[in-house]
Amino acid sequence: MDHYLKEIDLYFELKGTPDSSKESYMRRMQAFIKFILDRDKCMEELSERDIQQYILYLKREKGLSAGTINNYVSAIKFFYTYVLDKELNPRKIPRMKRVTYFPVIPPKQDVLAILNATTNLKHKAILHMIYGSGLRVSEVAKLRIGDICSKSMRVRIEHAKHNTNRYTILSETALVVLRDYFRIYFSPGSYKPEDWLFPGQNRIEHINVKTIKNTIIKLRNKLQLDQHISAHTLRHCFAAHCLENGVSLAHIQQMLGHKNIKTTAGYLHMTSKSMMGIKSPLDTGDGNK
Repeated sequence: MDHYLKEIDLYFELKGTPDSSKESYMRRMQAFIKFILDRDKCMEELSERDIQQYILYLKREKGLSAGTINNYVSAIKFFYTYVLDKELNPRKIPRMKRVTYFPVIPPKQDVLAILNATTNLKHKAILHMIYGSGLRVSEVAKLRIGDICSKSMRVRIEHAKHNTNRYTILSETALVVLRDYFRIYFSPGSYKPEDWLFPGQNRIEHINVKTIKNTIIKLRNKLQLDQHISAHTLRHCFAAHCLENGVSLAHIQQMLGHKNIKTTAGYLHMTSKSMMGIKSPLDTGDGNK
């Protein structure tokens, strides 16, 4: 298995693939290779039939979702075509049809309740940044001190999803919380702009993404809110609530870092229509009166 992984690692190095994408592909390819080798099959003789059986295994025995299985299919196709240098018939290995689920968008009162429920100032600052700037959990974890500019009220996000860079807004409310946090956790002259804004227990590393996710789960349960609320919900709420406030889709797309405007447009289905000034015809009265 090692020589396959070295060849894959070389490809990612040459292409400059982001670490997050590299880790995702490697993990899924390793699982696939192990599955094949555990069945005493030779990788060089790997067939499309073997791939089909693995996909069925992921679906029937592992119970994975269509989206997750499609991620495995992408990794396996890469392995089959690049490492083994074989042609793959896409009709034999189709991508599974995904069912679209709209994420939960709790009312703003619930979001504020979550932000205010934590007594941990560091966690409070993190949650304010996610909701106030529309950040992904991985993005807020990797923020550096120099990424925050209070003069321009902007937040710089580097090496985000798809290895992109962008700017988004800095919330005035979040800035107040950030400053309180900063005074407690950073003494004057003890930091540099390139240091992590939210370091982990080992200050050389940034806070663990799981820590942030678990923080939201604990707060959600404590407040007895919808069980589908997660850390990523705060990013969804940023987009939906911006729409309700009249911010254009184009600006929201830029702040969220979406590659396609269609992704941002999906939030149109998640907004509170009453807050956008739309009335039901049942409530508009009879024009004949």
